[in-house]
Amino acid sequence: MVWKKGERACETFLSLLKDVEPGVYDQHQMIHNLKEWICSQYKTVQEYTSRIGEDVLLTDRYTDLLIVQQHRKQKEKEEEIRFRGASLFSVREAYQSTTVDQFFSPNDRGDITKAVILQGHSGHGKSFMAQKIMLDWASGNLYQDRFELILHLRCKELNQVSRERNDRCVVDLVSYNKTFTPLISQKLKDSPQKVLFLVDGFDELRFTNEINDSLVICQDPFTPAPVEAILSALLKGTILDDCFLLVTTRPTAADTLSKLLKHPLRFTETLGFSEKGVQEYFQRFCQDQQVAEKALRSVKATGTLFSSCSIPVICWIVCTVFREQLKENAEMAELETTTSIFVHFVSTLLEHHCQGLSQPVPTLLRSLGQLAERGMLEQQVLFEKGSVLSTVSDPASVPFLCKFLLKKKVCLEEMFSFMHLSFQEFFTALYYTSDQNEEKVKELLGSVKEYDGKSYVLPVIQFLFGLSNKEVVQDLKKHELPSTPSIREKLEMWILELIEKSKDSKKRNELLFILHCLYELHEEEFVRRAMEVWGKITFASIPLTTTDCSVLLYCLQRCPTIRSLELWECNITAEKLRMLQPALSRCEELGLVVEELSDADVNDLISALGKGKILSGLGVQNSSLSEESVQQVLSALSRQKSVGKVVLSVKTVTITTAERLLQFYKTTQITEFVGVMLPEGTDTAESLCSGLLMRRVEEYFRLGIVHSGDSSPESETSGLGLVLLFPSQISDIILREILHRFHQLRCFTDKG
Repeated sequence: MVWKKGERACETFLSLLKDVEPGVYDQHQMIHNLKEWICSQYKTVQEYTSRIGEDVLLTDRYTDLLIVQQHRKQKEKEEEIRFRGASLFSVREAYQSTTVDQFFSPNDRGDITKAVILQGHSGHGKSFMAQKIMLDWASGNLYQDRFELILHLRCKELNQVSRERNDRCVVDLVSYNKTFTPLISQKLKDSPQKVLFLVDGFDELRFTNEINDSLVICQDPFTPAPVEAILSALLKGTILDDCFLLVTTRPTAADTLSKLLKHPLRFTETLGFSEKGVQEYFQRFCQDQQVAEKALRSVKATGTLFSSCSIPVICWIVCTVFREQLKENAEMAELETTTSIFVHFVSTLLEHHCQGLSQPVPTLLRSLGQLAERGMLEQQVLFEKGSVLSTVSDPASVPFLCKFLLKKKVCLEEMFSFMHLSFQEFFTALYYTSDQNEEKVKELLGSVKEYDGKSYVLPVIQFLFGLSNKEVVQDLKKHELPSTPSIREKLEMWILELIEKSKDSKKRNELLFILHCLYELHEEEFVRRAMEVWGKITFASIPLTTTDCSVLLYCLQRCPTIRSLELWECNITAEKLRMLQPALSRCEELGLVVEELSDADVNDLISALGKGKILSGLGVQNSSLSEESVQQVLSALSRQKSVGKVVLSVKTVTITTAERLLQFYKTTQITEFVGVMLPEGTDTAESLCSGLLMRRVEEYFRLGIVHSGDSSPESETSGLGLVLLFPSQISDIILREILHRFHQLRCFTDKG
């Protein structure tokens, strides 16, 4: 008889089934069906702003979290809380991270971990990760060889079950389709060692004390009992001891949980996103690569905001705000202020992460503000439990506080902190905005006399300006948060006085601080008034970050006329030049030094220069401009009213470059000097010289030529310089002859 391939396969499969125990094949099919059901239920998520039917795919949002297995020391904790921007991510790179698939691997002693605590602060992605674990297992991408079944217990739902006062068994607590109840019961009886209980949100349980002090002892998982007794027995391992446990919790309940859980026990903590994680989240959320990069640049421009994006919920808020603004204006170049983002964050946590608060929200925020103010005045970021309890009645229920245990000699001490120093500063400012604290605002502003000595209060003042913005005030009222618009007048008078005093100031922090306060206030009419009072702005040897440039641009764009701006040695790169270009081109008087400029960036420089202005100076450093680019820049400079000093960094000094420089000098009103030079450390073999400078000294024309020589330690040559004075301007022929002779002399000197 001849069999077809398909028929042969069917016969083989049927013969194998004869040896399978009754019900096993059905059980495999039921597990398959369960996984399909979980995939359908867990593949989408609803965001805080989602309307009915506006689910998004979990895989379009989920980004791996930074998870560590170590308890940080007090000094490490304090330093991390104080770090801002990229520095926060850098210090976290030193931590040894772990992944979800390593949770139940053997510990250092070779013991198999039976229970895992995943600790994390509010908004740090614990529940999101729990959902992703369920989806990955059901999709066949996680724990396939280890667990045949993962049972998800949501503590928010267990609260409701507890209130109903009806006895249940373990299977009744699993919020799956009841079709799968027989399968779950069978697995718990036959192979509990292949079952994982994923308990999400232990800190949200409203019957934690009942779990600790439960008088009802549950010894049989299949006999109905109070939910508190079942959960207590499950966590302690008095029932289903062979099952595995993964429990998520906020730090405020982690020590309570650790005393309950069976052993061997593993502690893990999610710190939110790494720097790479933030970048990946922006790309997933925005989907469009260019939009994601634009949003990320805007966020990185604000150090406080960038470090806050390590918190997933803030990352979501920032991306959502950016997306909504982009819908209104496709050319939008800025995010909302840092203050407005923090207001969104506080309102989101109050609405979605503060169930069961023991006090009204205004009372809670006032208490947090008092604690934050005390920490600011004492320059303290870690608080002892007694100190916290003196202001905050129930710190364990507050999502803005972090609890952890620190070793103190032979005992453990319970400590608290805010999520980050910036949140401590924000809550201090929020406290100062309440009606009874106007005197505190006056006292705070009056304390900034010796500017450098009070630097730790400046972020609080910046937040005060942000909280005085009209739109932010409306947001505060909408969310029933404290607000006092009356302090705005005090802040405006104070900043105008500070601008008047600082007109001739060279203090880096003072100048930048003023700009950042104006940016946080974000009131165009007042910013225009303030900038008019300022008039001339000079930054000399003050490195400006991308943040600072973004803030400077906002303030300058509110000026009808930009009188004078000088940016000397401020680390203005090509990217920052493009950012500032709209404002620079409108300056009546401009001084500018740009670094790392390529030929491709020359058009941006020319656009920034504009025409018809007084150019006090232009420097292009650490660059290698070609002859063509030099010509383009000189042509743009010739269209100005007057030019002070010009030095361009070039690829090589040629006869053509020298002649063009001389022609520019002859036809343009130069008040100081013009020159070209090679970048430091450049090979000068193909160049006539390392630098060429032309200037007028009284009635004389001065020509300076320099050769830097070999800078290596073993070299005996230290370079060569030549300065020539002429009673009047020289011709191209004379310049050419001088340069040829100098080059010959230079070559002779180099040969030694």
